[in-house]
Amino acid sequence: MSKRPISSFFTKLPPVSKKPRLTPPPQEESQESTPPTTHPSYPHPISSLPPSLLTLLDAYARPTPRSITKTDLELTFHQPFFPSSTAKSLYCFLRSTLPFYRVTYNIKRGDLETTVKTPRYTTVFGVDNHSYFSPADKDGNYDDISLLDSKTKKPINNERFKSCVCRPRPIPQCLEVLKNIVERESGEMFNFVLVNYYADCGDSISYHSDDESFLGPNPTIASLSLGTTRDFLMKHKEDKSLNLKLPLSNGELIIMKGATQRKWLHSSKLPK
Repeated sequence: MSKRPISSFFTKLPPVSKKPRLTPPPQEESQESTPPTTHPSYPHPISSLPPSLLTLLDAYARPTPRSITKTDLELTFHQPFFPSSTAKSLYCFLRSTLPFYRVTYNIKRGDLETTVKTPRYTTVFGVDNHSYFSPADKDGNYDDISLLDSKTKKPINNERFKSCVCRPRPIPQCLEVLKNIVERESGEMFNFVLVNYYADCGDSISYHSDDESFLGPNPTIASLSLGTTRDFLMKHKEDKSLNLKLPLSNGELIIMKGATQRKWLHSSKLPK
């Protein structure tokens, strides 16, 4: 199965389905709210985390994480990374403000090309290290071409995103905060945020490895679970006797490092 390039993550957003929207936790009137994050690539302004929730996320004293190692496997398991009540508030907030959609992409098996409709809702932000987003001008406006080459500092050749209706998008404040906390606690750096929303037990993600070329040879992948407990399943690509099942509960974080993506597959689903 051919691996998807980074451009495959930025597909056309279908019409918004009429799903119930969850109401984020109310803010205290005395607190000064941060303006929403805006960008021409966003379908709408994305709300920033309220100060009350920011304080809860940042101030939590996390227990020592658990290390899990097997052949070619290196995991760090935070149980929890955020307390359950805070994680629930975060889940409700993100569910209500992020622009989720179902991704459709093509894969090739031999001479046969198949269209895949993912059984989950997704939203994605960030770009690889070869490019970056130009900042807004003093008036808060963006150029028509806001993606620049990291080396030349010039507008990037948009050829690789030619077929993408949804352009690459910068990480909004509500996710940048989470990324920064994970980076601080783990000592790792991340530049890409993908959020999956599993609406019911019919939604899942099949066995795969996050080893796309734009992620590098030994990428570090952090997976934060919010909401209902989901099963996180892993199996070795070559040694079929090696497998692992971890229930990821609300507020728990698992970090995959080293050769894990090259040698192991992982999947996620809600228990029935």
